[in-house]
Amino acid sequence: MARKKFRFDFWFIVTIAAFGAIALFLIYPMSSLFINGFQDPATGSFSLMHFRRFATGGNGFFRITLQRSMAVSIWTMALSTVLGVTMAYLTTAFRVRGRKALDVLIIISMLSPPFLGAYSWILLAGRNGYLARFFRNTFDIVLPSIYGFGGILLVMTLSTFPLVYLLSRGALRKVDTSLIEASESLGCAPFKKVATLILPLITPSILAAALLAFMDAFTDFGTPMLLGQGYMVMPVLIFNEFLSEIGGHPNFAASMAMIMVLIVAALFSLQKYIVNRKSFKMSSMRPIQAKPLKGPLNAVMHIFVYVVVAFVSIPQTVVFYTSFRATRGPIFVPGLSFDSYTRIFRTLGTAIRNTYVYGLIAVGIILFAALLLSYLTVRRKNWLTSILDTVAMLPFVIPGSVIGIILILAFNTRPILLVGTSYIMILAFVIRRLPYTLRSSSAILHQINPNMEEAAISLGDNPAKAFFKITAILMLPGVISGLILSWITIINEISSTILLFTTRTRTMTVAIFHEIMRDGLGAAAALATILTASTVISLIIFFKLTGKTEINV
Repeated sequence: MARKKFRFDFWFIVTIAAFGAIALFLIYPMSSLFINGFQDPATGSFSLMHFRRFATGGNGFFRITLQRSMAVSIWTMALSTVLGVTMAYLTTAFRVRGRKALDVLIIISMLSPPFLGAYSWILLAGRNGYLARFFRNTFDIVLPSIYGFGGILLVMTLSTFPLVYLLSRGALRKVDTSLIEASESLGCAPFKKVATLILPLITPSILAAALLAFMDAFTDFGTPMLLGQGYMVMPVLIFNEFLSEIGGHPNFAASMAMIMVLIVAALFSLQKYIVNRKSFKMSSMRPIQAKPLKGPLNAVMHIFVYVVVAFVSIPQTVVFYTSFRATRGPIFVPGLSFDSYTRIFRTLGTAIRNTYVYGLIAVGIILFAALLLSYLTVRRKNWLTSILDTVAMLPFVIPGSVIGIILILAFNTRPILLVGTSYIMILAFVIRRLPYTLRSSSAILHQINPNMEEAAISLGDNPAKAFFKITAILMLPGVISGLILSWITIINEISSTILLFTTRTRTMTVAIFHEIMRDGLGAAAALATILTASTVISLIIFFKLTGKTEINV
């Protein structure tokens, strides 16, 4: 097979420009992380002192913190996988009343920041929460504490289960029902049919979902920061070490960030290896059709599904109600009021504006970059574009807090001084969310016949004009789905921006977090309600533009 040669044309220039941009804004920052992690801050020489400190220092505190992060992540992965797969099977195999509405509620909860779930559970079951007061005053019962390991696990499970649910349900819909009918004709019992036929067929999707659940829990900063209260995990420890004005060690924080990246990368590689060995090809000519359940089992199933969705929807419900509670300073008083909304528009209007302005700019950059990069990796394949594709997807497995750290390390001095500016916030959004749109762009491009573009070139159009006039326009319907998902995750982003913001550049998620920390619960709820409304409106636009009634993850 002849090796594909480079041609000096428009796409060659785009390839070089794309490689230069990725080298500057991703490879260089990642190298800064490794340099700082192995650097002695006193002498600037190569050293393993930070890794030795992590392994042996703090009377084992650092190792215990890693063990706690792993424990929370593994338990979250296990519980969310069991819950998500169970819900996916029930809603796919059996008729559930109101399933579309339930799906929308689950999607909204998936796309909301996890720390909003922590905040809502503090309002409900915190020391002075609604439920805590009710049980204490009515029944003289003290509810278990929402703080510590149990509370973190509850919130993380409820925030990661929707992703497992959507991935598993998508896989179940590709299972051909003829296989199930064949097993039933051979006398296979219902439980055995699920365990020996259906679950093995969707194992690759379950493994992918489980890995994503683990990654979300392992890298989440907001939830353990609000609910930890002594239960330290890695993202919070790194944040404290990196930004602490007293006794902070940025180089030590960089080394711990490296450990997190290596753990996630190793698990990602293991998951890909297992999936490659366990994957199946399914025609899905006759997908599973939902059947009605009768009798007590139908009632039990509906109760189970409704209760799970109710728990998942608690953050939005509680936050919405709290946003209209009357307040006097940090204290809620009887009655309803718009005071919290009045206050945020008066004092936090900049954060609201920044969220939408930065998000729209980032989405515009992502759209342009995804169109060009996907074309390079699909239609102009060579060793350089293969490297581009791999490196551009790296942020998918890099924790958000690590993205924030590497950008600070790389761009805190001249000639490229971005720290403290709006540019670094937008850059973080683009790096974090480009993979979403890049994958949807590549997928739609595989379905577009290149003949139309080639015909335009043969009629005298140059490659650039032919691409933007024909191929880019044909790609837009497919690109838009990934782009809207990128937009929703951008406006809800906090893991990286919590490290990068200033008073002038903070966004709504950062403002919500700080209002919670300073007991401005009414203002936090009002901001969170606006954020949720923005998510819902974005989903409606997504459904209208794509003609879909659900999101396929």
